[in-house]
Amino acid sequence: MTNSLSPSDTAKFVAAKRASEMVQSGMKVGLGTGSTAAFLVKCLGERVRDEGLQITGVPTSNRTADLAREVGIKVVTLDQARWLDLTIDGADEYDAELNLIKGGGGAHLQEKIVATASDKMIVIADVTKKVDTLGAFPLPVEVLAFGMKTTQMLLEEMLDGLDVMGNSVTPRMAGDALFVTDEGNHILDLHLGRIGNARQMALVLNQVPGVVENGLFIDICDVIITGHGDGTVEVRDINTGETETGVLGGEMADNVFGEIAD
Repeated sequence: MTNSLSPSDTAKFVAAKRASEMVQSGMKVGLGTGSTAAFLVKCLGERVRDEGLQITGVPTSNRTADLAREVGIKVVTLDQARWLDLTIDGADEYDAELNLIKGGGGAHLQEKIVATASDKMIVIADVTKKVDTLGAFPLPVEVLAFGMKTTQMLLEEMLDGLDVMGNSVTPRMAGDALFVTDEGNHILDLHLGRIGNARQMALVLNQVPGVVENGLFIDICDVIITGHGDGTVEVRDINTGETETGVLGGEMADNVFGEIAD
């Protein structure tokens, strides 16, 4: 443990640390994917080791599963767990209504399935992820490999009729090859600039043949925990309307997750 984190990673860490404190023994917990979620998994692993916390984790990606096992968290599949008490995950953007864009790390399909199979979803994020209107971050859409170019064309045509600033659609790459998700699919990133009606967008996207799932999370998040570079944490519950702010004490964690995308 050190106090050498950058302000950005400090914000991620304190949000993750605060969320980890909400987890109780006996819970079945969905574990998100990304740099902020990786801090969470590390914090939970410390509680497992130091406090004897007993939880069952359902990871949303192979890399989260590997990390969870590494820090001593019991890992099962969603089919084995069936229903979860809680899912904690990061976000690429969130608005005032706690609608999200997720999928920068390419795991939004599993993340959405796990989140909707939970009594509550807590999102952990640094303050830069808060936006007035969703859309500056490219919206990920997971698509089948079969007919991918046709799906891209259909998406571009569909965007012409929606309230967005841009309609560019690009395949996500991993080096010189197409990015492949854990489910063996590909991702098309929609560069929209602004999404005027995110609820409409989420519904329309999944009607396009070849689309598996989109990265808009509408009416799924219950609590947002926002971290700041000075160690301040804000917890907002959209169901109760309550917001609390405090400063997280204690030492900061080593920056060991910086290369994992949200």
